[in-house]
Amino acid sequence: MLIAAACCCSGAAAAATDIHAYTEDVPPLNYLDGGSIKGYSTEVLRLVAKEAGLSLDIDALPWLRAYAKVEETPDTLLYTIVRTPEREQQFLWVGPIGPRRIYLYRLAARDDIRIASQNDLQRYHNGALAGSAAANQLAAQGLQSGSALDIGRSDATNLKKLQLGRLDLVAMLDWAMAWQLRLQREPGKSVTPALLLDGKREYWFALNRKTPPERIRRLQDALNRIRADGRLQAIRRHYRSD
Repeated sequence: MLIAAACCCSGAAAAATDIHAYTEDVPPLNYLDGGSIKGYSTEVLRLVAKEAGLSLDIDALPWLRAYAKVEETPDTLLYTIVRTPEREQQFLWVGPIGPRRIYLYRLAARDDIRIASQNDLQRYHNGALAGSAAANQLAAQGLQSGSALDIGRSDATNLKKLQLGRLDLVAMLDWAMAWQLRLQREPGKSVTPALLLDGKREYWFALNRKTPPERIRRLQDALNRIRADGRLQAIRRHYRSD
């Protein structure tokens, strides 16, 4: 009886939640820390929901499961996601919430590295995160794994290889590079962008297409307000200095 009652209460609580958000572990945008979901985008979402007067729950799942869950389930939201033409009709959108830029970085002291075009990358040992958009882009440009392209298991590992001289260049999201340097207590000027690989997109919140239009409007209006009064920029400064 107690179990049944608990389940009923749990179901009622879930039904009362306006938005159930799903995300993945990609610091510093969204990440798990001691069982809590934190990060830039998480803070922004919580503030936007509060400003809009909407209740919110957040769970972390592997990306493909989170993506499918939001596509299939009303009153759900996916973050942090890049808005692309291929995804446009799959969701309803609130944003943008921040820029998305992927650079190839070099050590600031390595002024011998000169890149006039992406063709020059063949002359260097480049690192990228396994399965990342940057790794796929570099491979598509003809960089061969094991020679001009080194695939690493984490951003932290790739940065360490760069610092040790085992890589000449490392591809990384600018948010991630700022975060890794902060974790290592390294000065931000110890590395510098050598080439912009991708800077055309921005990050958004994506909602299930059955979300009521009024709810989308309330979320977008709330985001516009926190951008206009500086609260969005204040959250951003907590995670990066630029």
